[in-house]
Amino acid sequence: MAKRKKSPKKRASVRIWAFFRFVILFGLGFVIMYPLIYMVSCAFRDRADMSDPTVMWIPRHFTLDIIRETMEAMDFGTTLKNTLVLNIGCSIVQVFSCAVTGYGFARFSFRGKKLLFGVVIMMILVPTQVISLPLYSEFRFFGIKGLFTVNLIDSKLTMYLPAMTANGIRSGLMILIFRQFFRGLPRELEDAAYIDGCGPFMTFVRVMVPNAASAFLTVFLFSVVWYWNDYYVSTTFFTNTKTVALMLTNLDSELKMRLFNDASVSISPREEIVWKEAGCLISIAPLLLMYVCLQKHFTEGIERSGIVG
Repeated sequence: MAKRKKSPKKRASVRIWAFFRFVILFGLGFVIMYPLIYMVSCAFRDRADMSDPTVMWIPRHFTLDIIRETMEAMDFGTTLKNTLVLNIGCSIVQVFSCAVTGYGFARFSFRGKKLLFGVVIMMILVPTQVISLPLYSEFRFFGIKGLFTVNLIDSKLTMYLPAMTANGIRSGLMILIFRQFFRGLPRELEDAAYIDGCGPFMTFVRVMVPNAASAFLTVFLFSVVWYWNDYYVSTTFFTNTKTVALMLTNLDSELKMRLFNDASVSISPREEIVWKEAGCLISIAPLLLMYVCLQKHFTEGIERSGIVG
């Protein structure tokens, strides 16, 4: 049977819609990518190029000195090491604690379940700033009053303890993701494990965790990004510990001391942009590399966890 040919009017409308769709997607992509493109352009140009009106995207004087100076000012080796110890460690601990909590909400019935799940939702809605002062007081005099107290301020335990108890950064959302994912798994998997003699915990470890690999990876990536970019919590509890977010925030004064040995020296704001953009590029480079390597699994985890759709 011969195919019906499209009328000239319909073919024209299809082509016009395809053209407008391309323009819309290209424009949206450019708006989203513009900060990254500008960041890369500034990070590899000389300071003098910032005052040259003919330089838009391609540097006239390509240089790696700005990257090198910025890495030295941020003490990037030590800073990266400290950030990874806090970031990866807290993320692993938080993922496991949130997974256990989410599994409990998904599969078990207990008194006060709805009330406690309401608390989880409040953890998503209430900003960190609201509880920062009580947390600071708790960690400043951690222990049992009258018996012993320990000052945990400027200690990594201020980040690890909340992560171990499913109260870390954005933990409410992570619990919700795990709850939704585990509710979508068939109960027959657990019933078969119970018949084989597994208890609830071993069923979770041997059966549910392997089947929830995509959800674990998704939550882990979320946790890494949030801990990596955290500034508010870090400045609340740390005074000497260097992290990428903290060093990026203090990059202005660090650069002046490293380059000019004077924190009060005046630098043109346009020229200062190259160091700030270089600092931002250095800070997000590990995250971009991680996302490029794990993009496929991350997207799959997002879809299966029920966040979208």
